[in-house]
Amino acid sequence: MTKLSVPRCMSTQHPDNVNSPFFSDSEVLAGETEIKETYYVYSHLGITEQMWDCEGKEVDSRVVEKLLSRYPKFFSENTLGEKVFLTLRVPNPNVEKTQGKILLETLESIPLSYDIAKAAGGSAAPIWEVILPMCTSGDELDRIYDYYNKVVVGKKDTKVGKVTVSEWVGKFAPEEIRPIPLVEDRASLSSADKIVGDFLKGKRFEHQRVFLARSDPALNYGSLSAVLLNKLCLQRLHNFQEKSSVEILPIIGVGSAPFRGNLKPSNPQNCLREYPSVQTFTLQSSFKYDYSESTVRSGVETINESVRSRALAVDEELANRLVDKATAQYQKEVAALSGLITTLSRYNPSRRARKLHIGLFGYSRSLKGISLPRAIPFCSALYSIGVPPELLGLSALSEKELDSVRTMYLSFDEDISDALRYASRKSMERLPGGIGKQLLATLSRFKYEPDSEYCEAAEEALDIALSDNRTRLTDAIMRTAWKRNFIG
Repeated sequence: MTKLSVPRCMSTQHPDNVNSPFFSDSEVLAGETEIKETYYVYSHLGITEQMWDCEGKEVDSRVVEKLLSRYPKFFSENTLGEKVFLTLRVPNPNVEKTQGKILLETLESIPLSYDIAKAAGGSAAPIWEVILPMCTSGDELDRIYDYYNKVVVGKKDTKVGKVTVSEWVGKFAPEEIRPIPLVEDRASLSSADKIVGDFLKGKRFEHQRVFLARSDPALNYGSLSAVLLNKLCLQRLHNFQEKSSVEILPIIGVGSAPFRGNLKPSNPQNCLREYPSVQTFTLQSSFKYDYSESTVRSGVETINESVRSRALAVDEELANRLVDKATAQYQKEVAALSGLITTLSRYNPSRRARKLHIGLFGYSRSLKGISLPRAIPFCSALYSIGVPPELLGLSALSEKELDSVRTMYLSFDEDISDALRYASRKSMERLPGGIGKQLLATLSRFKYEPDSEYCEAAEEALDIALSDNRTRLTDAIMRTAWKRNFIG
């Protein structure tokens, strides 16, 4: 992949959609349907990269074979690995020990995919990048890079009987792969430049991709803090790029919910303006399936035709001070709501068949081990009862501090306005632990136009959640999801 061909859009398998795609016979996408999905995003939506998740589900080592054999005409004209791209997201053994060998299995499958593509007339390695989630150091990237070079490819010269492995089963290609760090917590976002710098030592790469999480930082520190942490990270990566000879091409993991990024096909300029130095934006399931195909294609086209520029300048000291204050308050408020959130999340509708990887929030010492669901069901729980999670943590900031936020977070008012359409004062009045008064006071600081029909549906969902009979809770959650056009 040359620098010029690095995609602007990456389709992902995040399960935040309300609608099921037309090619799926089930509301839960899995297995063969995800093969169809990959072809669909390439051929119909104009998205040139698909992230294939190897975490928490059976590794499909034949994904390349299935794509090439089922859609030969398309891939004869759009070479996998040259015109369209498949990027694997692998487990991180440092965090998910039980899935460590899935990483090795996935790496071993890469040369097989190459052989399959070559036999089908392909001229490129169909897979040669892998995303490492929850990355915290350059050493973790080096392990993947070295394992592939020394073990997967390195076995080619090993003697088995009187021949080498490569003489026995053929050559191993590609000879090198590129790991992409996915940085998800505050420490890793703050040191992403060091993580990348350590990995690049001794290597001659013209560019390096770096993946910034947006949803997990929002879950852990609040939506406002997540935006500021991403901006600080992008600024540091830009500074690293200026000092080195390597171009850094960031990916950002934004979703449709305002809390998770507010990237919808109807408003692509929001994120393009907010994160001008980002090369690749994730387009999650809600982006792809909760709007008309023409609207989705238009949004994709807008992003594809946009041009990456330099990172926006951020006052690092001020941003970190604001993050400290907002995060501390956010975590207190979430702790007070954790029981209700957990109850609601159990009734969240499923959209993908997989076990999600470990979340970070439960490891916070300040919360004494309080565990929460992942970001999508977390968002769904709060939006569904009329409590937009964007409000959490903002009570810690003065009006002057919010004005400072606006100088760094350009779409702050737009994102808050979009979120507060789903705010119900009646629901907030009923929240446990006195948290409702605090949120109502925060709500009064903003101008907003609530959706009265939505508020009625949200209040009904809260009624059911607080009752002894929750058999209708999933239906109630879905009614609110239909109205806001995303699950979480």
